[in-house]
Amino acid sequence: MIAQPAEMLRRVLLVGVTLAALGGCASSTVATDGVGDRAASVALNQVGTPYRYGGATPSGFDCSGLVHYSYRQAGKSIPRTTAGQWAQLPPVDRQDVQAGDLLFFSIDGKMSHVGLYLGDGRFVHAPSSGRTVEIERLDSTYYRRAFLRAGRP
Repeated sequence: MIAQPAEMLRRVLLVGVTLAALGGCASSTVATDGVGDRAASVALNQVGTPYRYGGATPSGFDCSGLVHYSYRQAGKSIPRTTAGQWAQLPPVDRQDVQAGDLLFFSIDGKMSHVGLYLGDGRFVHAPSSGRTVEIERLDSTYYRRAFLRAGRP
């Protein structure tokens, strides 16, 4: 009889500790319940892949190729080019961005770069030749100034 309440207490404590641990992680992970979340997870898994102009496969990505590939793997078709993505996607206010939203940037005075928002102020992108897919902060001085708008597929 005493063993049953002790076992129940052990289970309750185990569930409580597990929920507390997961709650602490929730703000720094990418959820996988919607297509945007799935695309963000796919893009995140490409960190370290080399930049390749015109690339849209895990052997190498350019910025729009990474976004296109990530959404295709998540089950949604979006345009291949940055200009096509910009033109097709409805704008989203910066304060309303969610995991999976596309972030468009002005480089050298024109809209020419896109990344995929992860959450917590971070995004993943394929920056330029000689570099690899990486995570960056949207509030960094460079990207805060270059940011034009977000779009949601």
